[in-house]
Amino acid sequence: MNITDVERDALYKVIYSRRDVRKDFIAKAIPDEVLERILKAGHHAPSVGFMQPWDFILVTEEETKRALKKGYESARVESTNQFDEEKRKEYQSFKLEGILEAPLGICVTCDRDRNGPVVIGRTIKPEMDLYSTVCAIQNIWLAARAENIGLGWVSIIHDKVLRDTLDIPENIEIIGYLCLGYVSTFQDKPELEQFGWLPRENISQLIHKEKWNKKA
Repeated sequence: MNITDVERDALYKVIYSRRDVRKDFIAKAIPDEVLERILKAGHHAPSVGFMQPWDFILVTEEETKRALKKGYESARVESTNQFDEEKRKEYQSFKLEGILEAPLGICVTCDRDRNGPVVIGRTIKPEMDLYSTVCAIQNIWLAARAENIGLGWVSIIHDKVLRDTLDIPENIEIIGYLCLGYVSTFQDKPELEQFGWLPRENISQLIHKEKWNKKA
């Protein structure tokens, strides 16, 4: 199956316009058929040894979201203290999650024991199942953007909060908590780039020819 030029261009448009959305969520539910398409995109991610180690916990109840928000607030205070004074003030001005505002949360996990202890492709690099699950998140992110749905990955929260709140077994690895929902707008640039926190690196400085630090 060949990809047409139009389809190719649409894919690149989705990639370049993907954003980590923390605000601008609107009160509009995601239709079941749209959510199914997004989750199927995640389920079609590449996985080491075809082990498909991921699970998706869907979170919609306000009580659950409030518990997660409380965990985020605690972790944010902890995170704030790690920056120097100048950066700390700027960091505190950022909105870094949409746990309560987003209609849907998805906790993505990795079952490292799925399909047995020996998995093709994981014999030398055992962490490949974790990378596979991150690929599933990327697929979900791009599929959501293609549906004009915003997605934000909340990383400022301890696994224990997610584990206790969502009843996740100890043997299951927590990879990420995602906030999804329709938004009023998508930003033209990533917010941290807009705010001058960091610039986008020049890709020419990140490409090496044959050996490390031998620039193309």
